[in-house]
Amino acid sequence: MDFLFDALKRGLLAGTILAAAAVAPEAATPGPLAPDPLADEAIIEAATVTGSYLAGRHAQQVDDWPAAADFMGRALASDPDNLALLRRTYLLQLGDARYDDAAALARRLVAVEPGNHLAETLLLADDIIAGRLDEARARYAGGADEGLSRYVEPIVLAWIAVARDDIADAWTALEPLANAQGFAVLHHFHAGLIADHAGDAVTAEEWYRKAVTAGAPLRIVQAVGGFFERTGKADEARALYQRFRDDNPGTLLLQPELDRLARGEKPIAIVEAPRQGIAEALFDIASALQQEGAGELALMYGRVAVHLRDDHGLAHMMLGDILAQRSRFQPALDEYAAAGRDGALAWTARLRSAGMLEKLGRADEAVTLLDAMAAEQPDRIDALVELGDVHRGAERHGQAIAAYDAALARIGPPQPRHWLIHYTRALSLDHLKRWDEAERDLQRALELAPEQPLVLNYLGYSWIDRGINLERGKAMIQRAVELRPTDGYIIDSLGWALYRMEDYPGAVTHLERAVELKPLDPTINDHLGDAYWRVGREVEARFQWRRALLHAEADDLAATIRAKLETGLPRHQTAAGLPTVK
Repeated sequence: MDFLFDALKRGLLAGTILAAAAVAPEAATPGPLAPDPLADEAIIEAATVTGSYLAGRHAQQVDDWPAAADFMGRALASDPDNLALLRRTYLLQLGDARYDDAAALARRLVAVEPGNHLAETLLLADDIIAGRLDEARARYAGGADEGLSRYVEPIVLAWIAVARDDIADAWTALEPLANAQGFAVLHHFHAGLIADHAGDAVTAEEWYRKAVTAGAPLRIVQAVGGFFERTGKADEARALYQRFRDDNPGTLLLQPELDRLARGEKPIAIVEAPRQGIAEALFDIASALQQEGAGELALMYGRVAVHLRDDHGLAHMMLGDILAQRSRFQPALDEYAAAGRDGALAWTARLRSAGMLEKLGRADEAVTLLDAMAAEQPDRIDALVELGDVHRGAERHGQAIAAYDAALARIGPPQPRHWLIHYTRALSLDHLKRWDEAERDLQRALELAPEQPLVLNYLGYSWIDRGINLERGKAMIQRAVELRPTDGYIIDSLGWALYRMEDYPGAVTHLERAVELKPLDPTINDHLGDAYWRVGREVEARFQWRRALLHAEADDLAATIRAKLETGLPRHQTAAGLPTVK
């Protein structure tokens, strides 16, 4: 949500949650083993604890949270008084949606560390679910004065006051948020929700109108539009929904609301109970965190939100996106399935599910799903574009091109946002050695999006690789680097283009930077090795080739690298190929 961006950028989130919650590895690792040769059992036990801890750390680093939670749990069982280990294990259990286990750890955590915000938040949710309102309010009784807790707690306490039928106390609890820089819209939104829930339509409308600013996120639009529908302002609701759709071309979001308006039906409020209001607050915070790149912290708040309200489709969608970004494809697929229970999100959830199926090696299931979706909505292109992407990922480039062709046939005059279809079709055409057609698609994509770095990079490099339009191609790649100065793949393209143009010192400069950004990429390391060889740094060249060989999965790349390690780089030989595309 945009209304949190300013506050987040001011440093309220200094690092991710696991970095903030954990201490240095030395503090979390079990202590040194006693030098007693007779204490075999103690040594074995300590080694087991250390092994579990290290395995858990590794699993966490590669985003395998289920395994990390298991290993850390074993380490904690053997070292139960280790506070840092307790914190870390709690967060891993919560992130993996093991609510009962996480709650048990949270109770242990607050006993030794009162005021631990995330632990208290999960326990508060359990209190709310059980109807323990006084206990829930006491969780935040200390008053928060740092971090996100100072913004989360006023909203939650306000909703607890609503649950206790004390609206005056709710306004008092919410008030600190009204003047908090970057959080005013969050205050206005929940003030509207609270007044709406209390039946005060006049006050609700006042706050809702303040919240529904230009560019308001979907959830606020849904809430305010639904309020307008229920209070006889159907035209205002329709205008609000249409404005959102105009700002998001091609979306199916809010189509159910527009259909409902056409039928003359009245919706229910998006928050019908205080428990749902608390879930809404936690989702709002989590959504903003996710958009700011704090995915781990967003995952924690999102987990508690759906624990309170499992029918919150947008929260499940957000969790699916976070998990997908971390390559946890099956859990992401499960979250998208949950999101799809909300009819307004069903189409989007099915599209994203298809992507997860492809990632799980179930491309045929993804194709079946997308074929059906494309037939259901003959005027839409998104299912066909995703179908092309699935085929392309499976190296079925002919079928990918057919899907992209079908998508382009549906759009009529292309809009700037359609650059991506031409670009992805060009990738498949190029793989099939149909360069003339691929070049036309890339040029068309560039016409639609002149500053698109992916297109600038691919077309510029392809020209240089073919020995044509050399200066223009180099300028295009340089512009792509300016637009994405930390993209290791694009910087690799610039370095390799300079290599192909025999500017070896310039190539080294850019390829070294690319390797810094993508140290494990075999192609980039191979390129740097070639550049080192050309400038006479043969020992360093062999080092880079060996490093590339360690990570080379493609047989042809591995064979090329082995040959160079054996005989060096013959004169004028290069590792020619397509620009790196990720």
